[in-house]
Amino acid sequence: MLYKALLRPLLFRFPPETVHGWALQSLGNGSLAKPLGRFFRAEYPALERKVWGLTFPNPVGLAAGFDKNGIALCAWEKLGFGFVELGTVTLHPQPGNRRPRLFRLGRDQALINRLGFPNEGAEAVAARLRQTRAAGLWPTIPVGINIGKSKVTPLEEAASDYVGTFRLLRDFGDYFVVNVSSPNTPGLRSLQSREQLARILDPLQEENAQGTRKPILVKIAPDLREEDIDAFVDGVIQSGCDGIVATNTTVNKSSVRLKEEGGLSGQPLRKRSTAIIRLVAQRTGGKLPIIGVGGIFNADDAREKLNAGATLVQAYTGLIYEGPRFARNVCDGLIR
Repeated sequence: MLYKALLRPLLFRFPPETVHGWALQSLGNGSLAKPLGRFFRAEYPALERKVWGLTFPNPVGLAAGFDKNGIALCAWEKLGFGFVELGTVTLHPQPGNRRPRLFRLGRDQALINRLGFPNEGAEAVAARLRQTRAAGLWPTIPVGINIGKSKVTPLEEAASDYVGTFRLLRDFGDYFVVNVSSPNTPGLRSLQSREQLARILDPLQEENAQGTRKPILVKIAPDLREEDIDAFVDGVIQSGCDGIVATNTTVNKSSVRLKEEGGLSGQPLRKRSTAIIRLVAQRTGGKLPIIGVGGIFNADDAREKLNAGATLVQAYTGLIYEGPRFARNVCDGLIR
């Protein structure tokens, strides 16, 4: 209530990307992160999940996109999340698209972003994560890493980009997510076809077999037709992947007034992402773990995803609108 009544109206007076930067820096320097656990973290033995040989203390995770460079890695566990997904990280550092590129839709409880994978690049992110581990600040919750194609890399060379990023970061991720579904990198979504997926996932799995194997998941767009979803799921299974993240942001803005270019997230995406989760669960017979993401603001939203077939859930926009007690509130609600 304090966040919604006082802090959020103040923060929402500033550009969203500016506020985002402030939050990451505050959480990342440790001064704000250390006391957070007293207020926002709790134990939920009944919510524990074991997936891919990993223990998730609760099923509520932070989605990729919030902490692209691992700046605030030490903070997310203290905020009550059961896991965190860093990224999207690309092989080459890139500034992303021109600003403004992040927009709030307050009435719709939504965001539109056309960030375009701004990140420091795989080598720099690996260096930061190495320092975090050496400093004894590594969290006990699972850490996923979302990897994408650099904008400068041609689509036909995408596989080498994903493999190179994975090679640099494999020692730091408990699982990896292949992002072929962001609407903000030209041509990226064309990589969701069965043939294109194989060209990326097969070399990635070959690299994965060279050391300690890591779970590899693929993130799906919510805008695919049903027949394309079937082909996508077949491609993921045939490449021996370990799960699907459903879903990325949508380009369908028919339900909102603001028509800025980019991907829409938040409440307007909730029903569609749940429908995709249900379809994927049906196509896989419930045997392939799904991370459900899209429009989760409370425990009812999370339960909807879990009942549709998700094993775990993630949020990004919900955290921005609901505040730092978001994860704990969702977990409290799931227990009740």
